Amino acid sequence: MTGSADFILLVVVVVDLYIVATSRLASCVHASALQGVALALLPVALWAPGYTGGVDPQTLHIVLMSVGTLVVKALVIPQLVLRAIREANVRREVEPFVSLHLSVLIAAVLVGISFWLATVLVLPIPAPTTLLVPVAFATVLVGFLVLVSRKKAVTQVVGYLMLENGIFIFGQTLVRQIPFAVELGILLDLLVGVFVMGIAIHHISRAFDHIDTELLSALKD
Repeated sequence: MTGSADFILLVVVVVDLYIVATSRLASCVHASALQGVALALLPVALWAPGYTGGVDPQTLHIVLMSVGTLVVKALVIPQLVLRAIREANVRREVEPFVSLHLSVLIAAVLVGISFWLATVLVLPIPAPTTLLVPVAFATVLVGFLVLVSRKKAVTQVVGYLMLENGIFIFGQTLVRQIPFAVELGILLDLLVGVFVMGIAIHHISRAFDHIDTELLSALKD
């Protein structure tokens, strides 16, 4: 099952790079939903080998975490963001702050840095697979890159989701120590944050006929 977890983590990295490389907003959201499916499967792939039968609190924690992740990250949030895209009537990230080609190059460098960091950092608790920590770092860094290099508010929402996904992946190193309430709180905070962003995008689009954050930053009191 460790091989399955490694495959899922590789899918997460590929999705990270795809989101950076595409200018289609809907494709970014669909890719983020795919990443949500992968993250929902990750706890099962990591911890199923230790399953000995029966239903104990630890098993229930993992199952509920996977189901909650699937519902929130792969279904609810993508639908909210896609609805915001339709209402704002935008399709592409036309002129990002950083070009797509350069963004892909920077993202590749960030992935390399993440794998290097994972080799020099010593965790108090060993990770269940060697790819877990570098992929978590890579997803956080690439998500931050998307957040600061794109002009459209919708794409920045996707970057925010990637940041949280990286935190979620890193949290798997502590899944046996962190109570379910903490995981649920993270998911609820994420859902509320994206819901508020969706409302803001909708009202910005109605008031200013665009969701370009560069133009919005030029507004004066």
